[in-house]
Amino acid sequence: MPAIFPFTAIVGQERMKRALILNAVDTRIGGVLIRGERGTAKSTAARSLAALLPHVKVVQDCRFGCDPDKSGTWCTECKERYAAAKKLPTAERATPFVNLPVSATEDRVVGTLDIEKAIQKGERHFEPGVLASANRGLLYIDEVNLLDDHVVDILLDSAAMGVNTVEREGISFAHPARFILVGTMNPEEGDLRPQLLDRFALSVDIVGIRDARERVTIMERNLSYERDAEAFRAKWLEKEDELSQKIALGRELVDQVKYTSRDLLSIAALTSSLNVDGHRADLVILKAARAEAAFEGRTKINDHDIALAAELALPHRIKRTPFQQAEMTTEQLQERIEQLAGQSQPSESDDESESKQDGEGEEKKT
Repeated sequence: MPAIFPFTAIVGQERMKRALILNAVDTRIGGVLIRGERGTAKSTAARSLAALLPHVKVVQDCRFGCDPDKSGTWCTECKERYAAAKKLPTAERATPFVNLPVSATEDRVVGTLDIEKAIQKGERHFEPGVLASANRGLLYIDEVNLLDDHVVDILLDSAAMGVNTVEREGISFAHPARFILVGTMNPEEGDLRPQLLDRFALSVDIVGIRDARERVTIMERNLSYERDAEAFRAKWLEKEDELSQKIALGRELVDQVKYTSRDLLSIAALTSSLNVDGHRADLVILKAARAEAAFEGRTKINDHDIALAAELALPHRIKRTPFQQAEMTTEQLQERIEQLAGQSQPSESDDESESKQDGEGEEKKT
């Protein structure tokens, strides 16, 4: 199998690459939908990202790649093994890349329980599905708009919950299912239903690069890769390692990133002013802003982080806004955030209301 085309060698499409990187830093964001015309490096970017992600520590011989340091997320089998031996051996593995076919059924995605064996022998036997293979990796769905809506809903539920539970005839089996969900589609072939579209945390619309010099660079790099894939990847290895290390550091830092009541008010004022339906966008913007700050090595978010996150979280969620006439840039969003922040100030000081994690804080008792 030839070496994967380097992520850092992809020309342009900075917004798409940033959306993928933010999901790599924090898989809890909820995935990204990439919409664009054919031949714009959508699938190449997804495969390339998986190839540069750092190795993960797993429970040895676990079919689901459970994290040995997070017992609360262990699968049913790992919990039973630990109860019997009080210790689980560990190993390292490369980040998995799983490509879900458009013809996938629900059983193929979630896995199946052997009811016959359970009834006859009293044994619980679970056959893992796609969600098991994708745990702690990247799940890629090409032409997601052509996938059965029910299957898409299951995938989005698992991406949001981080766990897959299968129940049949009173028998249940659970395993972690935390992955980077990447869906790609060509709008010319039909769109997703609005309910499913909103479930994707981030969305990016991309088109072919128009600059002639950049198009020449694309041709040159692709010809060089086809001529000798290994040599081409070796040429970009230093930049790949640098980005991989930056993502790894961001993963360690993201839970330490703080935000203030002013930041929350800025996000809420922005989404409210743009008439965004529901509240999912607010949470996504906050998570993506924290991931951006962690990726840049900071422990506090700022207006630019919020604007960049909003640029990725809002285009597929709003109606009758400037986004439909012309895309708002990060700079325009940042200016709007600063204007809104100046119109209303938080009632508490920022220092008193800093939070380290989503939803962290104590409820006031009356």
